[in-house]
Amino acid sequence: QVRLVESGGGLVQPGGSLRLSCAASGTIFSIAAMGWYRQTPGKQRELVAAITSGGSTTVVDSVKGRFTISRDNAKNTVYLQMNSLKPEDTAVYYCHAAAVVRADRGLNDYWGQGTQVTVSS
Repeated sequence: QVRLVESGGGLVQPGGSLRLSCAASGTIFSIAAMGWYRQTPGKQRELVAAITSGGSTTVVDSVKGRFTISRDNAKNTVYLQMNSLKPEDTAVYYCHAAAVVRADRGLNDYWGQGTQVTVSS
């Protein structure tokens, strides 16, 4: 089983910055990709950014140029640096990992518990 623990959320004023962290622990053979999704009430969870073990990144247009995703493979940790935050970035942010727990097992999806990010003056 893979456990994801997020940290770094909170309240910030528009234009401010936050850095989210997510550490994976447990029985891990490999992690193919890690990323961040966000969700607001009444809406579907949406991808914000993702990064593969090789370092390839995907960032959605709405945050491109403001958010940066990075990863420390040795620590099984992914980060999301969020700059120039806007009120519309307010959401619960969820960490995601696509991981293999044993060499003879397939890839599965794992989720963190979510961390609230509120952008408000």
